[in-house]
Amino acid sequence: MPSPSAADFAAAARAAIARVGEQQAQGVVRAAGMIADALAADGIVQAFGTGHSEAFAMELAGRAGGLVPSNRIALRDVVLYGGRPVEVLDGPGLERGTESAALLYRLAAPHPADVFVLASNSGVNGCVVELARLAKENGHGLIAVVSAEHTAAVEPGHPSGLRLGDVADVVLDNGAPFGDAVLPMRDGGRACGISSITAALLAQQVVAEVVRRIEESGATPPVYLSANVPGGDEHNRALEARYAGRIRRTA
Repeated sequence: MPSPSAADFAAAARAAIARVGEQQAQGVVRAAGMIADALAADGIVQAFGTGHSEAFAMELAGRAGGLVPSNRIALRDVVLYGGRPVEVLDGPGLERGTESAALLYRLAAPHPADVFVLASNSGVNGCVVELARLAKENGHGLIAVVSAEHTAAVEPGHPSGLRLGDVADVVLDNGAPFGDAVLPMRDGGRACGISSITAALLAQQVVAEVVRRIEESGATPPVYLSANVPGGDEHNRALEARYAGRIRRTA
């Protein structure tokens, strides 16, 4: 068996993008409909992911070409805004436990119309499942992005026995295999995770559908310009002012 190569991963990525783009098309439309309805009702998108799934939240909240009415929730919020000691960020305990979810929800201070979009490749860690449970308990729409293959193969970490997909209104499958990595190595095991690429695809497809819906309604989508183009900062500040106190742009 040959060793993995850059070309191998490019081929695997192209195949995964094509597969996810086709198989998740209906789910993307449903997710975009939920978000467009939330924005029309003066809601925003509350995006959250831990580990590498935080990259998905970054695709939705606070980037050029993305939706301004979006807030990125992060585990470090419990330290930056919640008064917890920085040591709680050491190790996997914060992600795997349920204790911090209530604090994250309170710090996000969601309005009733806000919609939550939560990403977790495994879909079983306690924090993301508990945050999902709290969102649904408080009447919010909930979109989940998981690896369907991985989440079905592992035991839930939440004491309820629930997985993230069990709680969500819409579940988008990022198409990643169990363990995420896609390229077999000569001596066993696999290398090169794919979920970040396919999750980014899903995020931008959802944004595209939301923009389409808003434009077709006759309104102007609240979309960021790059801060590195002339007038970008002024454009962005004017839009962000509409959601003052509701969206954070912490590094």
